[in-house]
Amino acid sequence: MKVTKISQEGIKKELKDLPGWTIVKDKLHKEFQFEDFNQAFGFMTRSAMYIEKMNHHPEWFNVYNKLIVDLTTHDAGGITENDIKLAKTLNSLI
Repeated sequence: MKVTKISQEGIKKELKDLPGWTIVKDKLHKEFQFEDFNQAFGFMTRSAMYIEKMNHHPEWFNVYNKLIVDLTTHDAGGITENDIKLAKTLNSLI
């Protein structure tokens, strides 16, 4: 199934319903902070189950209690509905 890039206007509209998410280098971007590594890793583990089901994998980077997530759909050349859906899912798992 081919996914298409969302327009800049569409992305701005979607960001209103995505607390903490911004656009950095044409990707949806959020920095999560947890109490410690165990909580950060637990969040990543819970998220991984949804990520695999979606078959839509984020770019993420973890150091101790911080997790940086960037979402984009490389095949579409930008942000798509899949990225929006995954951002909403990640927010719901906090």
